[in-house]
Amino acid sequence: MSNQLVVIRAVEATKMGAAAPAKFPLGEVIAMQSSAQAHDVIESGAMVGVWESTPGRFERFLPHREFSHIVQGWCVFEPEGLEPVELHAGDAVLFPANCKGVWDIKENFKKSYCLF
Repeated sequence: MSNQLVVIRAVEATKMGAAAPAKFPLGEVIAMQSSAQAHDVIESGAMVGVWESTPGRFERFLPHREFSHIVQGWCVFEPEGLEPVELHAGDAVLFPANCKGVWDIKENFKKSYCLF
C-alpha cells in the first residue's frame, strides 16, 4: 500500500474540463457536466476529483460508495424509495453503494468527491 497523499486543490476555482450533456437526462433541460482533477488511487480502489453540473434533472446510479462535499450551488437528490434531500454549498453527503436516484440540480453545482 502506498503512503502517497492525493490532494484536490482550490475546488471552487478549479478549471474544469469540457462540458458534456448528462448521460441520463429527464425532461427538456439537459444539464451540462464536467470534471477535473480526477485521480484513480489504485492501491485503495478509490477515485477522487471535482464534478460540476448546470441545472437539470437526470438519473444517478453508481455501484460505488461516494463521499462528496458540495462547494457551490444547490440541488434536490431524490433517492429511489426514500424522501428527497436538499444539498447546499457547505454540505457533505455519503451515498451508499448502488445508490439509485434522480439529481434535480437547481443552481450551478460543484462538488469534490471520493468514490470507493
